[in-house]
Order: sequence, then C-alpha cells, then structure tokens
Amino acid sequence: MEYYKNDLLWKNISTLPYFRGFLRAVEGRYYETIEVENPLLDLGIGDGHFSATTFPDKIDFGIDPAWKSLLEAKTFHSANMLACANGDMLPFPDMYFSSVISNSVLEHIEDVTAVLTEVRRVLKDDGNFVICVPNDNFTRNLSIAIFLKKIRWNKAVTWYQKIFNRISRHYHPDSTAVWVKNLKDAGFSIKETWNYFPPRSLAILEWGHLFGIPAWISKKIFGKWILFPKKWNLWPIYSWLRKNYQKDQTAENGAYSFFIMNKGNL
Repeated sequence: MEYYKNDLLWKNISTLPYFRGFLRAVEGRYYETIEVENPLLDLGIGDGHFSATTFPDKIDFGIDPAWKSLLEAKTFHSANMLACANGDMLPFPDMYFSSVISNSVLEHIEDVTAVLTEVRRVLKDDGNFVICVPNDNFTRNLSIAIFLKKIRWNKAVTWYQKIFNRISRHYHPDSTAVWVKNLKDAGFSIKETWNYFPPRSLAILEWGHLFGIPAWISKKIFGKWILFPKKWNLWPIYSWLRKNYQKDQTAENGAYSFFIMNKGNL
C-alpha cells in the first residue's frame, strides 16, 4: 500500500468504484499541470474525495447543496471550510477567490447560467476558473448505442442514450461549442481547452456502471465503496486500468472537455 500512496490511479480505485476512480485519476493528472492559486473554492465539492485525492494540501473552501455529502467531505479533511449552498447563491463577497474549480459538476445543474454568473462575481479580476464537463461525444460514443446503431435499431439508440444520461444525471451533455458559447456569454475568457477520455476509456466507464454494482452494495451496507482496498484484491483491475491510464487521454473525440479560463470583460 505504501508503494502506491502517490499513485493517483491507485488512490482513486482503492476508494471508489473502479470506473469512476479511473476517470477521476485521469482528471487529477491534468490538475497536476495547472497552477491554481489561493484562496481556492471547489464549487460542488461533493463528498470531498476528489479534492482530498488530487491536491496535496487542503483547499480553502468547498461548497455543495447536499448536506450529507458535506459530512463525508469533513471526514476526508479536504477543505479548511465547508458551506452548504447552491451555486447560484454563493455566500462569499465579490472578487474573493483567486481560483475556482468545478470538477464534473456543472452538467448536473439545470440553470447553469446563474451559477456561472455567481462564479464570475466571486472571482478576482485575474482569477482562474477551471472546469471539466461531459460533451456530446459522451452520448455519441456510448458503445451499446454504437452497436444498436449498427444493427439499425434507431429507436433503441435514442432510448439508451437518454437513459444513460439520466442515470448520469446530465442536464447538459452539450457540445464543446455550446459550452464555449455559454462560458464566453457569462464573461469568461478561455485560455485553454481540450477534449479527453476517448471511446476506449468511455467504454470502461459505461460498462463499469453494471460491473460496479458490488461496490454500490458495499457502500449502502458498510459505508465504503471498496471494502478491502488491498493489493491482493485490487491488483488485477489496477493492472488492467493502468495500461489505458498510461496512454494519452487527450483526444478530439473525447467524451469530456477541460476548460481553463480567466475572468474576462462583459
């Protein structure tokens, strides 16, 4: 266990269902190359796992509307301060934060424009806003949908895509172009953006929702996704995932988009 303590993939799959841990490890690896300055806000911190796993030190603030998730975040010691709040009513003064991150959160919010407006308000003029969100490749590249399309069962294709987005609680599996427009309209200047998580990786996530059922049962009964996070137990799945993890996950047809932004002028 000691050998893997600084391995993002191991840290994630030893505490999360393997398919979700794989995605979070890929995203965390990108964050290692991004400079985020304090004070830092994690918008939609959830249970705090991502911040605790990705950043070597506690972040300054985390907010989330789910009180139960914040109780978990407290046990992860992921942030110095936690607040239960909605993204469209942030309990902070204007131009307070140097950086705001939001990792796979905005797609779950129906009125995302109001949240973007609030983020811009609390961000300093030279502050950074870093997000990652699914794009329309997520829906387009689902492996079962591709198979159904090949056999020309078009109604089933549409049904499956809608169901999977509903399971994933996606209000906005929008194209990268739509995300760019919404972010610019909200007053952000995009410094850098790229797509990641190609179809081979998306298939791991997709099928993992089925094969991850034992982890879901463990969470419900024991309060832990992984009951025995040991090398003997996780080595086969770790070795399999690592072969893909070591490949470049940046791809034009990637199912997710990463954005690094500055607060621009309206």
